[in-house]
Amino acid sequence: MSGRARLTLFAALATLLTSWSLTPLVQSSAWLLQAVLLLAVQSGVGAGARRVPLARSLTVAAQALVSLLVLMFVFLGKGESTGQGPFAYLVTDFGALYAQGAQDVNEFAIPAPMTDGIRLLLLSGVLLIGLLVDTLAVTARTAAAAGLPLLALYSVAAGLSGGGKASWFSFLLAGCGYLLMLLAEGRDRLAQWGRVFGAAPRDRVSASTGLGGGAGGHATAPVRTGRRIGAVALGVALAVPAALPALGGGLLGARGEDGGGSGAGGTISAVNPLVSLQSSLNAQDNRVVLKYRTDSPQQSDQYLRILALDEFNGVKWEASGRALTDVPEQLPTPAGLSAAVRAGATEVRTSVSAADSYTQRYLPMPYPATQVDIGGKWRFEPEGRTLVGDQLAKDKFQNVQGAQYTVRSLLLKPTAQQLSKAPAPDTAVLAEYTKLPDDLPPVVAETARQVTQGAKDNYTRAVRLQDYFAVNGGFRYNTKTASGTGSEAVAKFLAQKEGFCVHFAFSMAAMSRSLGIPARVAVGFTPGEKQADGSVNVSMRDAHAWPELYFEGVGWTRFEPTPRSGITVPDYSRPQAQPAQPSAPAPLPSASTPAPSAAPSQADDCPPDMKKLGECGAAMAAKRPSAGGGPSATTVALWAGAALAVLGLPLLPMLWRSRLRARRLGSGDVLTAWRELGDAAWDVGVPPDGALSPRRAAARVVDLGRLEPDAAAAVHRVAGAVERSLYAPPGAEGSYPDLASDVLLARAGLLSAVTRRSRLRALLLPRSAARLSWAASARWSSATTATSARLAAVRLRLPLRGRG
Repeated sequence: MSGRARLTLFAALATLLTSWSLTPLVQSSAWLLQAVLLLAVQSGVGAGARRVPLARSLTVAAQALVSLLVLMFVFLGKGESTGQGPFAYLVTDFGALYAQGAQDVNEFAIPAPMTDGIRLLLLSGVLLIGLLVDTLAVTARTAAAAGLPLLALYSVAAGLSGGGKASWFSFLLAGCGYLLMLLAEGRDRLAQWGRVFGAAPRDRVSASTGLGGGAGGHATAPVRTGRRIGAVALGVALAVPAALPALGGGLLGARGEDGGGSGAGGTISAVNPLVSLQSSLNAQDNRVVLKYRTDSPQQSDQYLRILALDEFNGVKWEASGRALTDVPEQLPTPAGLSAAVRAGATEVRTSVSAADSYTQRYLPMPYPATQVDIGGKWRFEPEGRTLVGDQLAKDKFQNVQGAQYTVRSLLLKPTAQQLSKAPAPDTAVLAEYTKLPDDLPPVVAETARQVTQGAKDNYTRAVRLQDYFAVNGGFRYNTKTASGTGSEAVAKFLAQKEGFCVHFAFSMAAMSRSLGIPARVAVGFTPGEKQADGSVNVSMRDAHAWPELYFEGVGWTRFEPTPRSGITVPDYSRPQAQPAQPSAPAPLPSASTPAPSAAPSQADDCPPDMKKLGECGAAMAAKRPSAGGGPSATTVALWAGAALAVLGLPLLPMLWRSRLRARRLGSGDVLTAWRELGDAAWDVGVPPDGALSPRRAAARVVDLGRLEPDAAAAVHRVAGAVERSLYAPPGAEGSYPDLASDVLLARAGLLSAVTRRSRLRALLLPRSAARLSWAASARWSSATTATSARLAAVRLRLPLRGRG
């Protein structure tokens, strides 16, 4: 096996070994076999193209084209057909399968089921990385740089899977693959120097290099040293992370209450959940802390609330000290909830299982809970409707670690009309929950009045504040922003317009209080990510804070000012809940337009299986043809790629000419360079004349090409070198180090002497490209002549019947 073939094999092997790190992301590993076959085809095409040989760019293009065609063949018929013919399949069906894969990735949690779309994304990603590795390691002969795409593949896989017990094994495989590829390239490079890998006699050692042989053809010193370096580097990479202390980091706190923690990542604990909310949102280790199942018809509202922060002292928001009671069998009716709103609510049952690493003392529950079934020692805080772990011993408290509990709660469905017509709250509620510190900057209240100017009720003011932060105020969500919580931090946030959920929740609550709307801040988790089996995973990055505003008859009501992806505002707070009167008569709705409903939309809670069948609102709307929707992003991208390919066709002659010029001048042969100079003159309109001597031909090029003295001298120097090469005695030709420079100088002079139009034609449509058709005709003529000769020979060998 040649050195390049060995390098091709090990480059594909390195890609496959690194691809093993993707296996934790999906439930099945059957796609790996397909990846092996597809990578083998891709590497085989590359090896064949390099043996032809083709240009590097053409080799990569051939590999990419064949890989795409094989992928299309493998997934033929997997997507829903929307057109006829191969082009329609390429542009619409195949692209739609990619879009379906992206949707599946967003819909399912890890490990995801092996859908056709996810399998297509996995195989495409592996083939892309394999193509990059093959291009860098084999085509460009830079195997060290090929580690970058391998590192990218491993990093993405490890980041998504969150590590785990098998992560060290994945790293070991990826590292071994990379080292084997480097060793293959090293053997190939050293083999070009001579018998470096051959075993010298045991008793014979080179005095200059110190290289000696071993019996039986054992590896010489460079090989053994390379292997030892690779083994030591891999061992250090595996051992050092294990020896370093584990860095805690977790949702709402990273250590136990005593400041300890295990080396496996620590536990999660904090009396005030705001202590490490920002670090939880920025955590790389996105561990699942809660799992739950619910019968809620609207999962987007299934927030798991921990506690409410109802006191703002100018320095921070915190929970005020309140008396705790025993947990009643049936929790009391929520404050401010009227019978009319209670009658329209749905009772929801949620079963929650907490991870062993989650040691928070406050119990995450949907709001408002009506009954909690949990073991252990817990206390109930009636005003905030939260459960907190009781003291078990000195410095030891009940916590949520490993708990399994069931919560019954109300899914309230207030309407915009109920909220806008809510009566004034009780004076005690108004006095307690509209308190603001004396040092609150005036800009907070001034901004609140400007945003809500013209609003006639508290509900409209609340919606305008929410839209100011989430929609039209120009705010950006950024978890890297410094997490201040005091009065100055609110003013700074309003000025810089950048922060994360804490800033949005605190600012809206403070501004609501300045308008006389009772407000507080709730802390907990967003609904989480639904799994294929119907359960829901809540991870560290689902930690969240949001404002709760009080409306008499409804009670404490959630609003969502944070413009964060994956978060939906409540239906009752949407702007269209109270449509403004149009200034001009609006067209009547068509018969197919659904009637508006005050009930919350359930599109966000559609199970994945029903989505795939098109049984939900969003999915059904997507299946209906849209007259004005326009082409999808995938279709536009494919059409753009096809347009670029078509526009790139006119550049092929120029690319061929550039490569031919580089090859001719790089050879150092005088006659080849002379042929290049003749073609350069031909491109600008000076056709070659084979009947002339080199000196006469050079004079003709100088005369017809109207060359300047420097360029003319370069042409004559090249012609003189040609004469010496043809007519000088053997060994008297001499060297010509400036051969390529003189040819390029003459070419530049020829191009500068013609008009812009002629210059563009010489570059884009060179006349010397006619040599391609001449060569093709010559090959065809040679092939037909050889075929005719063979047929004649066969006829001569045939027995002649009927003779004599």
